[in-house]
Amino acid sequence: MPQLKLQPGQTVVITGAASGFGLELARLGAQKGLNLVLTDVQQEALDKVVGELTAAGAKVAALRGDVSRAEDIQALADLCMERFGVPHIVINNAGVAYGGLIWEAGPRDWEWVLGVNLWGVIHGVRVFTPLMLAEARKNPEYRGHVVNVASMAGLLNSPNLGVYNVSKHAVVSLSETLYQDLALVTEQVHASVLCPYFVPTSIHMSHRNRPAELRTDAKPTASQIIGQAMSTKAVTSGKVTATDTANLVYQAVEAGTFYVYTHPTALQMVQTRLEDVMQGRNPTDPFAGKPEIGAQLKTSLREALAKEDN
Repeated sequence: MPQLKLQPGQTVVITGAASGFGLELARLGAQKGLNLVLTDVQQEALDKVVGELTAAGAKVAALRGDVSRAEDIQALADLCMERFGVPHIVINNAGVAYGGLIWEAGPRDWEWVLGVNLWGVIHGVRVFTPLMLAEARKNPEYRGHVVNVASMAGLLNSPNLGVYNVSKHAVVSLSETLYQDLALVTEQVHASVLCPYFVPTSIHMSHRNRPAELRTDAKPTASQIIGQAMSTKAVTSGKVTATDTANLVYQAVEAGTFYVYTHPTALQMVQTRLEDVMQGRNPTDPFAGKPEIGAQLKTSLREALAKEDN
């Protein structure tokens, strides 16, 4: 079945476009001659990106927005239709990170992470997919593609990252279902899910954009502080870049590839997890390959909890 072939003048929608994957997807889209429809919660950073890409000759429409808000995604779709018409690619990219023992996360923590990581994707799929399907019915030549950004955390369950894991597993499930549902009704619109591992982006600093109404006055727990430190170290030490990842995404769109991985070697851990499921085994120690990391995490947490008790 024919896939979408990228051509100048096509339109891509990107959420979380002012940094990380979103920024590099926008830059690469501009290089390919695509019209860009961008949103981000950071107005100043978004303005800077728009200035950069416009100066490079790209056609850009941008709107500050919070992807957890349905009305903001609807406004983005309205802007897209007004400026460029139905998009050819929609990349639901915006995401935040959060660490800590799963029972220590409060309602506002859950609401923030699920709001961006899951509801942002839900709104993108719900608002843009009908527009793409309607265009496909009218135009046999139209091809569309939806890319949802999940994580290897959507295929694994690393400890001390529970809220994030839950959000990303949900995105993988949503994306797989979207792929199957689209196949029921069309051959012209397809879907992919990106599952990056540790790639240097600013996601470890996502707390800086947490809405005031979802902040908490509670002092961070020891596990949350440790989780933040581990996330920062892991993300900043990654060797695969956001630019590399953006290239993988556009290649997957043209190839019609559903699962997009930045670190295929990490799939060995996914295989082990699925074997646990198939064989009814208790979950394998995620640090079996690097026991020193697991030992360090256990020691740090238990020492911190002991101090809290004293």
